[in-house]
Amino acid sequence: MKLPAPLVAALLVVSTLSPVSGADSAPAATPAPTAPVVEPPRPPRPPPPTRAPDGPGAPRFMVPGAKPGDTALRAAPGVNPPVDAEGDWIIGPEYVPAPETKEIAGVPQGRVEQFELDSAASKFYPGIARDAYGTADPTNPLTLVVKTHPAPYKRQITVFIPAQYVPGTPAPFIVTHDGSKEAGKWDNVLVNTLNNLIAQQRVPPMIAICIANGGGDAQGSERGLEYDTMSGKFAEFIQAEVLPAVEAHCHVKLTDDPEGRAAMGGSSGAAAAFTMAWYHPEWYRRVVSYSGTYVNQQWPYDPVTPGGAWEYHNRLILAAEPKPIRIWMHVSDRDNYNSNALRDGMHDWVTANHRMAAVFKMKGYHYQYVFSLNSGHTDRKVREQTLPSALEWVWRGYGGK
Repeated sequence: MKLPAPLVAALLVVSTLSPVSGADSAPAATPAPTAPVVEPPRPPRPPPPTRAPDGPGAPRFMVPGAKPGDTALRAAPGVNPPVDAEGDWIIGPEYVPAPETKEIAGVPQGRVEQFELDSAASKFYPGIARDAYGTADPTNPLTLVVKTHPAPYKRQITVFIPAQYVPGTPAPFIVTHDGSKEAGKWDNVLVNTLNNLIAQQRVPPMIAICIANGGGDAQGSERGLEYDTMSGKFAEFIQAEVLPAVEAHCHVKLTDDPEGRAAMGGSSGAAAAFTMAWYHPEWYRRVVSYSGTYVNQQWPYDPVTPGGAWEYHNRLILAAEPKPIRIWMHVSDRDNYNSNALRDGMHDWVTANHRMAAVFKMKGYHYQYVFSLNSGHTDRKVREQTLPSALEWVWRGYGGK
């Protein structure tokens, strides 16, 4: 599964013409097909600023591998935080792909299966798309005015089944977001990592379920509706429609144990992964988050959570009893900043992730937070260095049921 920058889809609107009425009317002519309505391109964005590791709001980061007396806030190339450590860490500015992300001779190889889900059969997400980018609502500065239309889609589901899976036994699994929309494509970084970590007994023999999003990005899109909405609906969709389909198509059994269920994503997919665990900790308790979109991107507006995912670190986590969630999270020093029309002070990815780490620490959560230097939003070189250690860290303590 790639963790890509969001995609912008071409949107098709079909109009119909009313026939001429009256008893003596000539038969209505067949209407000419309308031209596709293409969403206008976004204006170019200024490059995001580079945030210092000791800047405003930053935690006191530790440097992996630092010796006593070292004061430099930078790590050696390829060095990650220890997999038995919690807290706030720096990596970079130079990166080396982890050896576990490559195929290693002699390691048992799992298999990959794929199938599609048609939105026409979904009771949760039949599909929407926006007509144009939203504009700030003059009556509510916390949301956008967005016009949408129906947009059916087909959702690709890609499933990795490890060689060590015993048929008929309930397997732990990880759900990953923004899976490929095209059949036959698979993320070798993830599959190699799972093959190698499972063979080395550093993670359990888990199934990976890569779920493609429904299209578009942010407010007014199907992807935004799925990933940025503050509710349990997306987890409920996966529970009711995706997991049974995986078991039926791939002839596997998935565990009901929430300690054996993880979710992973990048950007809004990371926010979706955390939302699954927050609203349904009885289903998911392990989260991997790259460049998490813990900002105000929810649409439609909900007065219960007026700041969207910003509300997690603004009040929700602080106000609730700690939930049994274990989270590995990351943000880059050049991560997103004010990426849409809203200028509400709630669209800084670095600030949002710093605040998430702070409230996790305050409430006593098990978390490891990585701040990557010389990197951007869902940066591939960061993922290639950190994915094996992130997965090993987030699965620590799993005993299986």
